[in-house]
Amino acid sequence: MERPLADGEAAGRAGPLMDTVALTFDDGPYPETTPALLAALDGTRATFFLWGEHAEAHPALVRAIAAAGHEIGNHTWTHPRLTTLDRPARDEEVRRTQDLLAELTGTSPVLFRPPYGDTGPAVAETVAAQGLTEVLWTVDTRDWAGCSADEIVAAAGQAQPGGVVLMHEGRPATLAAVPRILAALTERGLRPGPVRG
Repeated sequence: MERPLADGEAAGRAGPLMDTVALTFDDGPYPETTPALLAALDGTRATFFLWGEHAEAHPALVRAIAAAGHEIGNHTWTHPRLTTLDRPARDEEVRRTQDLLAELTGTSPVLFRPPYGDTGPAVAETVAAQGLTEVLWTVDTRDWAGCSADEIVAAAGQAQPGGVVLMHEGRPATLAAVPRILAALTERGLRPGPVRG
């Protein structure tokens, strides 16, 4: 189960500017939904925490995300619970993804999100050794649990200034929710954007 943080508790130094709400998308890229998600964002920048295996399988999509101006973060190679791994395996999960994303985009990611929010001192050590800042979230839309677009929009509507919204690629309901989330944040005088490293 995903583990949320309270507003203002995004891990490490990373976080959005205080008049923004950071939109984050985990687990991509997916050929079935990533192009449509980029279109739905319509120039609004976000942060994509990419799954290494998926990035390796779909390098053109990784490049498309980067070319659209989005931030790309590291989300491990195989999406494991990192606290269950020994140090060499944990290091490999992060390093291998870091190397691939740097190769594909020409820029090394600076942000990291542990799968399932599963973190602790040993994970923090691995992340810091790679020069990454860990980012969790303040609002979990629960799209990963099969929530409807209406439920995802309602959850994202709870985000406060400076908050970080967790969403996932590969979810048609999330794709349908994104334009409505953007509109609702704008109506509240908030600026959707990426996490700032």
